[in-house]
Amino acid sequence: MASFPLSVNEKLIARSRTVGELLAPTSPFDKKCGRENWTVAFAPDGSYFAWSQGHRIVKLVPWSQCLNNFLLHGTKNVANSISTRLPRQNSDSGQKNKPCEHIIDCGDIVWSLAFGSSVPEKQSRCVNIEWHRFKFGQDQLLLATGLNNGRIKIWDVYTGKLLLNLMDHTEVVRDLTFAPDGSLILVSASRDKTLRVWDLKDDGNMMKVLRGHQNWVYGCAFSPDSSILCSVGASKAVFLWDMDKYSMIRKLEGHHNDVVACEFSPDGALLATASYDTRVYVWDPHIGVILMEFGHLFPPPTPIFAGGANDRWVRSVSFSHDGLHIASLADDKMVRFWRIDEEYPVQVAPLNNGLCCTFSTDGSVLAAGTQDGSVYFWATPRQVSSLQHLCRMAIRRVMPTSQVKNLPIPSKVVEFLCYQI
Repeated sequence: MASFPLSVNEKLIARSRTVGELLAPTSPFDKKCGRENWTVAFAPDGSYFAWSQGHRIVKLVPWSQCLNNFLLHGTKNVANSISTRLPRQNSDSGQKNKPCEHIIDCGDIVWSLAFGSSVPEKQSRCVNIEWHRFKFGQDQLLLATGLNNGRIKIWDVYTGKLLLNLMDHTEVVRDLTFAPDGSLILVSASRDKTLRVWDLKDDGNMMKVLRGHQNWVYGCAFSPDSSILCSVGASKAVFLWDMDKYSMIRKLEGHHNDVVACEFSPDGALLATASYDTRVYVWDPHIGVILMEFGHLFPPPTPIFAGGANDRWVRSVSFSHDGLHIASLADDKMVRFWRIDEEYPVQVAPLNNGLCCTFSTDGSVLAAGTQDGSVYFWATPRQVSSLQHLCRMAIRRVMPTSQVKNLPIPSKVVEFLCYQI
């Protein structure tokens, strides 16, 4: 069994350049269990990076501070090019918005975390309520942490203080995602087989329970316009939900083992899912078909073997902001960078015991977390997007597949807009 097909010369695949690393402190009792870094995240504005160090601790670090530390370790050119794209903090806005490091003890093992930012125009859906404990302003940045005991704790990123303690799940909160529209709607995925929808602008009121999974729910992700939620889980489950009606749109069928991660492309036209069946599928979520398959084992395992242990479980998948690149992380000690129009990786990087990965806000760095609580960073494939691709993304942000197919344009253009060529 191989990591690449025989037709591919893996020596010709570029190696990603290491940018830096953040190492978890060694445990005083050397406890092995509970050290895992199940989740890493960048703030939507690129100001902060957060990761679970294991043993209940989450560390919040200003991303510019990370880059400066990386500068000290000989990656000056990469870090400089990245730091020029980071938003500058307004020195006149007072101490509150000045990024500073926080170490947060969440009180239990942390399985998931997510940043959320507020837009004042987005009011709470619970319009009957006149009074709220919390008034979330425009400069609000929150961190949600999902815990082993089923609780979700909400923290103020600028102060490190606990704001809310959400209690309703009865099992591990395996994943969290905020709606990208600034509404502070939070969705949690749990081993109790449910997804729960919370309104943080209504003091964390639990609005809805989404039921449909027959087993553990591993992950969830919003579409860029916040209208659709994807949830993935054990027993090959990939579900799409209408987040206006809180109803299931469809099930996507094709994986042969547990599905553990999902993410939409920046234009919402594509959905990537990662599974223990050694594959990443890229779907058209609007019509439920598989457009691309990225394999991590060759020859690919047959369905009966894909359903068991195979040393190539894919743990995580992430879409870059350019809409052209996907990163995947598997148990074969390798991170892969794929282009959506190429069958094989364009870059790879070695990583032992990786669990999660995500692109930075500007897409220039990939962060990956490991079983010992550490994080490693690589420079990502850089490429100027073609004008055609930029036009495609602009159209697909506002137009689902069914509308594109009805456009009075040549069939080849329709195929391109639907990512079918």
